[in-house]
Amino acid sequence: MQNTVVDLMKSHRSIRKFTAKPLSREIQEKILTAAISASSSSFVQCVSIIRVVNKDKREKLVTLTGNQPYVGNAAEFWVFCIDYARHQKIVPKGCYGYTEQVILGAVDAGIMGQNALLAAESLSLGGVFIGGIRNNPLEVCKLLELPCQVFPLMGLCLGYPEESPECKPRLPVDIFVHEDRYQSLDRDALDQYDQQVREYYKNRTNNKKDNSWSDDIEAKLAKEARPFMQNALKEQGFMTVI
Repeated sequence: MQNTVVDLMKSHRSIRKFTAKPLSREIQEKILTAAISASSSSFVQCVSIIRVVNKDKREKLVTLTGNQPYVGNAAEFWVFCIDYARHQKIVPKGCYGYTEQVILGAVDAGIMGQNALLAAESLSLGGVFIGGIRNNPLEVCKLLELPCQVFPLMGLCLGYPEESPECKPRLPVDIFVHEDRYQSLDRDALDQYDQQVREYYKNRTNNKKDNSWSDDIEAKLAKEARPFMQNALKEQGFMTVI
């Protein structure tokens, strides 16, 4: 049985090339309304979205996120943040800075971001999440004037697509999903998937990249990613309670 919502979700591709066409206010509001309609852990609603409109700030964010040009030229660039600053204004004597609050905020921001992107894709837009917003988190905090108890987690570029890349293959469901207990990795299924990813990269790069998924993961886990993150969180008032 065909389901248009499921089909849309399965057709997701990251878009990094956009036309110059801006998003109308009506479309922006539709996407934002869909985003904030996402599930919220314990109804705490501890996420804020910074819509970066200023061109100078956009250009600075291009550099801060690792020289990703689409951060500057996408029609919209939004930064999703954990936000307990407004809660602190409501409950000044509340308990803040706990690790669980960081986890809760990260979970909610991820759900909200996915809602936003799915809504955008349903409106014939495309987008890509920008984890590079955490490359220089304290500089981003300063640029966006984020107060204590607010932390930038990810960016989202949105716009009208000027490319139509293939869908990147995901791990098989049988590897992702376990039943009743954690099950051993199926090496045969992984080998098949690695070959599928290798073919995808060859097609996408005209044979310039010959990596499997396992190759990519080995490279990514060869060293600690963003070792400064804990200190940056502490600077913004998180993870300070022992």
